This record gives sequence, C-alpha cells and structure tokens, in this order.
Amino acid sequence: MSAGTGTGTGSEAGMAGTRGFAILRGGVADAADTAAQAERLGYHAVWSPEFYTRSAVVSLAAMAQVTSSARIGSSIAYAVGRTPLVLATEARSLDELSGGRLLYGLGTGTTKMMSGWHGVDPSGPATRMEELLPLLRRLWRLHEGPVRHDGRFYHLDLTPSAEMTEPVRTGIPVYTAGVNTRMVEVAGRVSDGFIGHPLFSARYYDDVVRPAIAKGAARAGRNPADVQVAGMVICAVSDDEEQARREAAAQIAFYAAPRTYGTVVEVSGFGAAGEKIRAAFAERDFGAMAAAVPAEMVDAMSAAGTPTQVAAKLDEFARYMDHVIVYPASFGMTEERSRQNTRDLLPAGAPPPT
Repeated sequence: MSAGTGTGTGSEAGMAGTRGFAILRGGVADAADTAAQAERLGYHAVWSPEFYTRSAVVSLAAMAQVTSSARIGSSIAYAVGRTPLVLATEARSLDELSGGRLLYGLGTGTTKMMSGWHGVDPSGPATRMEELLPLLRRLWRLHEGPVRHDGRFYHLDLTPSAEMTEPVRTGIPVYTAGVNTRMVEVAGRVSDGFIGHPLFSARYYDDVVRPAIAKGAARAGRNPADVQVAGMVICAVSDDEEQARREAAAQIAFYAAPRTYGTVVEVSGFGAAGEKIRAAFAERDFGAMAAAVPAEMVDAMSAAGTPTQVAAKLDEFARYMDHVIVYPASFGMTEERSRQNTRDLLPAGAPPPT
C-alpha cells in the first residue's frame, strides 16, 4: 500500500465485501493465536477491542507479528485518555509493524466511561472526535513541518527537535464508532469508516446509520460512499441450534440492559423486550434477561445456529454493511465453551474461497 493523502476520503479504506473476526476473550497471546488462524482461513481483517483488561494497541502489535496479509484493526481503542500525540505515534508504530495494514478504530465510549474511567470532560464527544481526527492526520505529516493547534479540546505546539522520517502511510484509515445519530454523523464528516455496535440490526443500519453518515458527509462536502461501514455481528455456533440461539440471546440481553442502548432496541422494533431485559437486569437475574429476548430479536441482531445457518446469516448481514465482523458471543459462557465457540466460528464465519 502506498502512502495515502490523509484527507479522510476513505481512499485507503476500501473494504466492501470483506469479512473480519473480532477477538474478545483471552489475553494478548490468545489474540495473536486467533489472528493467525483467521488469516489462514481467509479473513480480510482481524480486530481487537479494548477494555480495562486488555490493551488494543499491545494486542494489535502482537497480532501484526503473526500475520502478513490480513489487516489489523482496533474495535475500538479509546480515543480519550490518550493525547493526540500518543494516539498518532501508536498508530504510526502499529502501521510500521504491520507493513501498512492498520485500520485505526477509535471511540470515546459512553459519557460515564469518559468521566469515570478516563477522567476527562464528557461534554461534546462528537465535536471532540471531529477535532481529533484532522489533528492526527497532521501529526502523521510531522516530517513536513511543525504542528500547532489550539482548539476546544486539544492544544498542541510541536516542532521536531530531531530528524524526522516519513511514516509508512500518512493516511492511515481511521474508523469511528457511535450509537446516537450525532456520533454516527462524525463518520460522515471526518472518518474513513464507521464501526457499528454488535446490537445494531439491519433496520438500525438502514434507518439511522446510513442516513446519519449521509448527513455528516453532506455537511463536509463528501461522498457518503467513501465512508466504509463495518459492523460487528454477535455470533454463536453449535450443532445444537437452540443452544447457540440461547447463547446469542444472552449476549444480546447483556448489551441491551443499559439504557444507553434503549434507542437501538426501540428503533429495531423491540422496545417492549428491552423493558423486560432492563427489569431483569435490575434484579441481576441473568437467566430472565436472556429469556426476555424474543426469537425475532435473535434473528435481527445475531447469526446463531449451526455452522451452515451462521454462514447464511452472515451473508444476509453483508447486504447492509461493507465489512462484516464476526463477533463471538461470550456472556454467561464458561471459559471452555467460549473458546469452543471461537474455534468453531473461525471456519463457520470465514469468507468463501475466491
């Protein structure tokens, strides 16, 4: 891949018709091992989330070392709690390690996470991201001259004091995440791509995500088709179809429990189920949470069942997004069952040979 322009036009982020695999549970070594397996099976990208138990940056560094063709992506890394310089430098280094294969997924998390976990002002998260991404692109061109910025959220005055080398790419593709309309608009305004939440249904992509990206793109004078849409799809596979569907229901319930995602559930047509899930969650009755997820909700928000059924369902989701990310269900599973689900999903969700 050649160095990109860094204009946020999506020129390097072409992912239409591709398949990815998200590596959730386990440590850094597990993430690397799964990434290597996924690449051998033909996945176009491997993704690592970030939580207080595992760094996306360290995971991606390990994944880069054991892969050679699959893109490596963060789904997502925290855009808050790190300065723009740290974010830009980490991305530059990961892109170097991977030979120009990084997809940099960034998000702010909820306002509670911003203030409680990272100790930053949670106001204006969309505006914050719209200030951050152009600044990152300028920092990837630091070899061309000083970077000075005085904005609402970020202040930077950097003149290189040593010789600068050009990075592998000055236009590393940046994907942003969001749930509400305004955060989704960020992708249309300044991002190369958008990463959809595992709870998003086809209806949510059609009624909320695509229109919001188009609105953001119109404000920035961009073509919305230049914004690649990636979506994480909750997956559970077993020869016992009902077991897999119960496991997917448990994962859906886990994500639907916070009121933060109430709008997603309602727009998708499952407002009543959402109320029951939240009531059960208030009692910490996880069994009742999963039981409150109707069959139609499992069908709309996951790919669950036998290997053949999972593969067919993933093909359906591909009609609504450019890049389908297999997202293994894990909530409520034993460690052994979680690992088995991941092992079985790797071939079941793999893209067909070309």
